[in-house]
Amino acid sequence: MWATNPPLPRLARRRKQQGVAAVEFSLIAILYFTLFFGIIEVARAMYICNTLQEVTRRAAAFATNTDFSNDDAVQDVRERAIFRTSPGFLLFAEPVTDEHINIDYMRLRQSGGTLTMERIPESSLPADPAENHVNCTRNRYGDNCIRLVRVRVCQEGSGESCTPVPYRTLVSFVPLPFGLPRSVTIVNAETLGL
Repeated sequence: MWATNPPLPRLARRRKQQGVAAVEFSLIAILYFTLFFGIIEVARAMYICNTLQEVTRRAAAFATNTDFSNDDAVQDVRERAIFRTSPGFLLFAEPVTDEHINIDYMRLRQSGGTLTMERIPESSLPADPAENHVNCTRNRYGDNCIRLVRVRVCQEGSGESCTPVPYRTLVSFVPLPFGLPRSVTIVNAETLGL
């Protein structure tokens, strides 16, 4: 009768091909969603990197005119720097919070003909802005004369080293293992709330 296999009826061919579309879709969907979420993560990372520099600028501008001896006022500076009125995360930039905004008060040390910046330890800060004004009038390069304000975005408790805040992705299957940039802004101390 038939020298080769008989042709399959149409219904049998359709059943044989029934799951192919689902398999093809699942393979393409994995690739598509990985690419889609990867683009979103890269765009979000760029947004955060650019926003952190603006955060340090805002914090420095507020801190130069805020009483450094008033802890509530300094906390308000941190919150306003990340566009908030209460403690919390920077919008669309979790894990960055107001606690990552480090405000340092700096002195200038004159050695020969060069000036170097040094952070004034908390224990050596003047009692208030009025005392700082008197200290700076007496000796512009004194140990307790605040001349500059430095703002950085660092992990809490990282001290002078400024450990970067790690980036956290929105979707766990698109890993981007890097630390956020150590955005730094240094400005001249103005009134300091005087």
